[in-house]
Amino acid sequence: MGGSKAMNVERFIEARKQAGFSQQELSEGICTQATLSKFENNGQVPSLKILIKLCNRIGLPLVDLFSSMNVATTKIKEELAKAEFYLITSEYEQLAALLSQIEVKLIDEPALKAQYDYLKGFEMIFNEAAITDVLFQFDQLLMNETAEELFDLLAYTGIGLVYAREEEWAKAEFYVTKVFEKIYTYPIKTIEDTWRVLNIVFHCGVFYAKVDDLETSDTLLNYVLAICSDNHLTYYLARAAAQLTENAIREQQPKETILEMLHDARAYAKINKNVKLLAHLKAVEETID
Repeated sequence: MGGSKAMNVERFIEARKQAGFSQQELSEGICTQATLSKFENNGQVPSLKILIKLCNRIGLPLVDLFSSMNVATTKIKEELAKAEFYLITSEYEQLAALLSQIEVKLIDEPALKAQYDYLKGFEMIFNEAAITDVLFQFDQLLMNETAEELFDLLAYTGIGLVYAREEEWAKAEFYVTKVFEKIYTYPIKTIEDTWRVLNIVFHCGVFYAKVDDLETSDTLLNYVLAICSDNHLTYYLARAAAQLTENAIREQQPKETILEMLHDARAYAKINKNVKLLAHLKAVEETID
């Protein structure tokens, strides 16, 4: 039956004792006492047939052996989904607080561990964690060989961002370029994929604006707008529109064009109730002659 990762052996032992059976009494006619002892003491799971007979004898539904673990996994999934939403909405303090409550040792699914590592890495970037700690976090993500390729691209994006934060532009561009070459052709299958691709494309767009490659930045940010439009999503729309407005100012586009872009960005920010971005856009507008 494979490993016992998702098996609540303690629940089984508790049920056996409540039913008044010793190991010898319970195993009689079903399996050897050694088999039962290995299950209870070492978590070595017997065959499913034996397990069903043992559970039936002590009146324990088989599902009870899995349920508490499933509940824990479900709770972690819900918390990570909420954390991902905080990343999307740039609520980094709430993201940090929520991630700190998650018991990492309870995460036994590689996909969930990859999700945790990527979220933790991005949270650390925006909350000014030391670069060595951020790189170590993304290294764990890259070493998760069972995770999807998209998590590797998120790790490279994160590494690029943290180098950019430290103004190590050549190193940053090395990692961002690795992502840039693959993200356009990445097959988006789920809504989670969509959020993650948007995260990557948006942050790459912001990076290229920082290094004065406004043409590449505009292309990436317009791709963000296209993805949002195709999928009827508003998050990232406001932030991409705001960055495009700032790019337009640096490109010395006509004032009417800039104001129209700024008003669009403001409208999207209002829909998302993005108070920080609205305040930023107000400050930007005051700089326009």
